[in-house]
Amino acid sequence: MTISEMLSQSGILTLLGMGVVFSFLIVLILSMGLLRIFVRAFHLDKDLEKNDTSASSRPASAGTAPSVPSSPVAADNGAVVAAIAAAIKERESL
Repeated sequence: MTISEMLSQSGILTLLGMGVVFSFLIVLILSMGLLRIFVRAFHLDKDLEKNDTSASSRPASAGTAPSVPSSPVAADNGAVVAAIAAAIKERESL
């Protein structure tokens, strides 16, 4: 096998590999689009819409107490915010 044959074969293999990856990305994008249509058609995103509209409809004021978290993720975020606030307050007192 000569060098030109090897280069030709490696070029074909490279183009084939790039084609497979490109095809996979196209299929992935199309399937994500179909999934988005499916979720919206069956109203599976209701919970997200309720949380987004309730949080954005009323402005947050500095003097109000934080609301009770409705999910464990929100509770974790509250704990993280409290830890950051305590660290900042401790740093400022030094």
